[in-house]
Amino acid sequence: MDDKKEKEIMLVDEQTLRDKVYTIRGQKVMLDFDLAEIYGYTTTAFNQQVKRHYERFPKDFMFTVSPSELSNLSISQNVISIQTAGVKGGRSKPIHAFTEQGIYMLMTVLHGPLA
Repeated sequence: MDDKKEKEIMLVDEQTLRDKVYTIRGQKVMLDFDLAEIYGYTTTAFNQQVKRHYERFPKDFMFTVSPSELSNLSISQNVISIQTAGVKGGRSKPIHAFTEQGIYMLMTVLHGPLA
């Protein structure tokens, strides 16, 4: 993606934000690609920032979504936009889920204007 797209910040209304909250493993979470969009990052750049500070995220703040969880999520919560490996345009890297505490932790590791 070009630099301009990476620097755009998504304006989010309350309903849109609610639609980006999923329940996985009994916890309300937001997924990396949605958070990247909200914070004005590409998913790749967002995950690079998280990776650089991975040790700052306790295990209960962030976790990797398994393929079966992703499949269940897609079916049970009408998640149509999630693309996985093997689907044209899909992603090959695992999807990360962030708990509420993990989302707060993101504010300390992201260096974008919204964080």
